Amino acid sequence: MIQDPTKYAAVFQMNIGAGDAADSDFDMPQNFRLGVPGYTCAKPVQVAPSKYSSDGGRRWTQALGTWNVTCIYSQYQASTSPKCCVSLSAFYNDSIVHCPKCSCSCQGLPGFGETPPLLQQVKDPNQEPPPIVRCTPHMCPIRVHWHVKQSYKEYWRVKITVNNLNILKNYSGWNLVALHPNFKSLTQVFSFNYHPLSQYGHINDSGMFWGVEYYNDMLLQEGEVGNVQSEMLLHKDEGIFSFREGWVFPRRILFNGDECVMPPPDDYPRLPKNTARAASFTLSIIFSSLFMLLIILIAC
Repeated sequence: MIQDPTKYAAVFQMNIGAGDAADSDFDMPQNFRLGVPGYTCAKPVQVAPSKYSSDGGRRWTQALGTWNVTCIYSQYQASTSPKCCVSLSAFYNDSIVHCPKCSCSCQGLPGFGETPPLLQQVKDPNQEPPPIVRCTPHMCPIRVHWHVKQSYKEYWRVKITVNNLNILKNYSGWNLVALHPNFKSLTQVFSFNYHPLSQYGHINDSGMFWGVEYYNDMLLQEGEVGNVQSEMLLHKDEGIFSFREGWVFPRRILFNGDECVMPPPDDYPRLPKNTARAASFTLSIIFSSLFMLLIILIAC
């Protein structure tokens, strides 16, 4: 509801017939389903009667009874395989860590490279049809790329790019959730909307991103314009910020509620091995120069 509250509600009405207000034998319907893959609904639970608008909005009328039905989404019930993956890169390393091979599927599986007829794509109404995606080693319909772009004295900059590799599908109203310990010091997001999630006291390590309306809220199908991207600026928090051990990369990323496959931590872009050695060498030169200058001043 954070993204757009006007699009997160739906209402329908059923006229069952003349009912007796004093009738206590009313049987509540069971087996509720949303008709969307991945959602499972619990049994109705009766709560305090709610009120609804009536008479053209001029008064409120109390309902005879109110029941709540809670539905939960499960990524694994919606699809047997992941739907997105993450690749990584950084300005201090020339290599790009690609999505792990076979993150969502593998090349060469039965039916690979074939586009099945539309009438044969959906067999189970509770399962989404398999996506028709561009041929890649990871075979994911969505790839999220996290690039550590630049380092300043007190800040550092990240670029996030979301690529749609699905040949037949656009994503309207998309959203992205990322987990990183430095989000509590997120200073600016340039081309996405942003809202922090799950704040507990001083802990704020997760946030949701989504597109700007009429600008990049529609992620188009695979092609030259099949991507959305933004940069963000974060403050270097003293005592925790580090370019070492992959600290600048996200812990988790989810696209449209589905968790993306991350590369193994051992593969993350690392600082050059001679960085620490070069830094110590520079310090030794500075101290040697100061020592020589001190000797010259004493001699004079």
